[in-house]
Amino acid sequence: MLLETLRCEVCAANCDLERHRLVLMTWGNVSGIDRGKGLMVIKPSGVPYPELTPEQMVVMDLSGRVVEGKLRPSSDAPTHLALYNAFKDIGGITHTHSRHATMFAQAGKPIPCFGTTHADHFRGEIPVTRALRKPELEGNYEHSTGLVILERFSRLSPKEMPAVLVMHHGPFTWGASAADSVVNSVALEEVARMALGTLSLNPRQEPIPNALMDKHFLRKHGTGAYYGQAHGSHA
Repeated sequence: MLLETLRCEVCAANCDLERHRLVLMTWGNVSGIDRGKGLMVIKPSGVPYPELTPEQMVVMDLSGRVVEGKLRPSSDAPTHLALYNAFKDIGGITHTHSRHATMFAQAGKPIPCFGTTHADHFRGEIPVTRALRKPELEGNYEHSTGLVILERFSRLSPKEMPAVLVMHHGPFTWGASAADSVVNSVALEEVARMALGTLSLNPRQEPIPNALMDKHFLRKHGTGAYYGQAHGSHA
């Protein structure tokens, strides 16, 4: 069986979507990539999370060809592939329809960065794409979804902003691994919930000052990051 370890990681990450209450029914998927082999592992389409096994995960190459797997891959696989082919440093992607983040996506509104909780994970407001046009919907819809994400990120860093809202659809997140992309989906859903609560209390609330936002983001993700423990440290 190809990529046994990655299959197990991707299967566990998909099951984590349900554990973190990010999905209902089968409304989400996680993938991971082996950059050395140029292969992606992704959830099979429409299979309930409690029934998933590593053996059911589908292996695809970066052109979209199924290399190994008896089940059909997630219908969102072309979106994942578009992101992997463009964002060379990411190792995992998560797509959900988590409630509060999807509210912003359906409204076509970015999620403002109102506080340090948001800034710890995302450097600025969570961007939203434009709506897909009719020819894009009638063509390769899922690939076009990836392209509108890439269009929105033409001047954004996928490392500093590992999340996006696809207008009328829902959120995608990514990270260094499949598990890391799920962590970013958890964070995204929580900051979306906090933002909605903030706006209900004060519809005119201004975003966090840039200096404070940068301080919180860079202390965790910058070159001089000092949050947490150094890799391999037992202190």
